[in-house]
Amino acid sequence: MRELRGNVGSGAKGFGSINYVKITVFGFALTALWQSLHTIILPLRLLDFVAESQKNTALGLLTFTGLILAMLVQPIAGAISDRSGFSWGRRRPYILVGTMLAILFLPGIGLAGSYAILFATYCLLQISSNTAQGPYQGFIPDLVPEGKRGRASGVKALLEILGGALAVLIIGIFMDRYAAGEGSGWLWLTLGILGAVLLIVMVATVVTVKEQPGIAAPRLPILPTIYRTFKIDLRANHDFIWFLASRLFVFMALATIQQFALYFLRDVIGVADPGEATASFSVLAVVGMLAAVYPAGRLSDRIGRKPIAVSSGLLSAGAIAVIFFSQSYISILISGGIIGIATGAFMSTNWALATDLVQKGEEAKYLGLANMATAGGAALARLIGPVIDFFNAQSAGLGYQVMLGACFVYFVAGALLLLKIKRRG
Repeated sequence: MRELRGNVGSGAKGFGSINYVKITVFGFALTALWQSLHTIILPLRLLDFVAESQKNTALGLLTFTGLILAMLVQPIAGAISDRSGFSWGRRRPYILVGTMLAILFLPGIGLAGSYAILFATYCLLQISSNTAQGPYQGFIPDLVPEGKRGRASGVKALLEILGGALAVLIIGIFMDRYAAGEGSGWLWLTLGILGAVLLIVMVATVVTVKEQPGIAAPRLPILPTIYRTFKIDLRANHDFIWFLASRLFVFMALATIQQFALYFLRDVIGVADPGEATASFSVLAVVGMLAAVYPAGRLSDRIGRKPIAVSSGLLSAGAIAVIFFSQSYISILISGGIIGIATGAFMSTNWALATDLVQKGEEAKYLGLANMATAGGAALARLIGPVIDFFNAQSAGLGYQVMLGACFVYFVAGALLLLKIKRRG
């Protein structure tokens, strides 16, 4: 079969409002899955298998390993899809197969009878979902005119925020009941909801998105494709390298907050229902994100991506400083809203910047590498788990102070590294 490549983004016509939703709604399901797992389900589920004093270490190791897999699988799947020429598109076959495998592996979270089985299931979920996510991210540069990519990135971020928020809000309540010993039915209900959302959104994406074939490309064996995936001309792509470094630091900060929020609220603030409290923190953050994400994306089409993204990183650092010096539940909630505003603006403008910097004909590969920085930041964030446990052993709560200090540094570094990008944007 003849291989096809397409790059229709710059010349797409008749791209209406509903098309923004069609090409980005899959992010709703992916974020619902991973926000729920990382923020609530895994932190509570692993307490069934590990000692209380080792929970941060066990959680950090678990998610670090899975995210390393995400870093590898996502750009490789994207690069393979760049060179694919299936009759119904370059991206959708991988979305279909990857999602069905993820749905197949998801029940393993509930069936696991040991930390090792939970660990293996989580890794399989990472591999399968990133097989779908890498190609999916090629939709925006493939199909969206260049002058509208800020808006498209804003819609993408908006749907991701909604997916994560709704899932965490509902599942936080269910998992609190599971943690309180009210039965495994609550765990299975949460996994069933996530599986149903994945299935419905995947079908909607595969059916409604219309991909267009383009220029023929030669077929490469799998090993050369993998090698080419991680081969970047540093001189020709120095702006993209600075972009990756910046994104790595910002997502290290965001992942640290997300991953250890439940334990922080329980151990330091002393909330009675940590799952529900984490959900409340997330909801306020989401309100802030929803307020900022779409307007920031549209504004970036006019004034550029960097001013908004840099300001967002510095604003998040300020919110972390508030939590550090005033550890009351109210200040944490307010700071969560501020971080949400900053994160929403950063997510839409930073992703639009990524679509501006990708190489033509290799869009999914480069966006996979962009999310390699996302997954890499999230993975590196997990390494602070043993650090938290170590310092908490020296003095109660000290480990979480170290964690907050690290987040402040990450946000500032991520913002300032964007200034190294020479391309106007």
